[in-house]
Amino acid sequence: MTTVLLMVMVMMTSIGVASGNEEYTPVVKASNQEAVFIHSIEIKDGNVYLNVDPIEWYEGEEANEVFREREQDPEMTEAPDGYYIVNDTEEQVVLKVADDAEVQLQLYDHTGRVEDAQIFWNQAVSLNKFVSVFNKDDIIDMKWFPYHVTVEDGTVVKIIQQYTP
Repeated sequence: MTTVLLMVMVMMTSIGVASGNEEYTPVVKASNQEAVFIHSIEIKDGNVYLNVDPIEWYEGEEANEVFREREQDPEMTEAPDGYYIVNDTEEQVVLKVADDAEVQLQLYDHTGRVEDAQIFWNQAVSLNKFVSVFNKDDIIDMKWFPYHVTVEDGTVVKIIQQYTP
């Protein structure tokens, strides 16, 4: 497991350096949006459901402030890589996804070849494509990324993959 994690971390680092069709911009927060880890995606009776664990996502100076409050390490005063995730309690929340939900991905397995994996900021894909890519688990494990989900009337209408360097 450690070897696989190390391999993916090295791959992600080299991908991040080799790519970039735009500059990274943080996801704009909204009152009906939350950050989550998606544990699984299921299809029941023709509907897509996300099994998620809500988290708190911080970037930039806000991440540094929360990091300093929680870690209190005099040797480290900034959040590594400019972000910080808080997940004090693991939850299992199931959210229904709208058929026409907007999905934006930053990095996923396009071809099955590591050398083809590149970041394309906020690349729009269909919900069906997202489900297929998420459940594939080939080169890039989509479960390792946080996501920002927008919920309206109890249904997910937008999913944005959060890139983590």
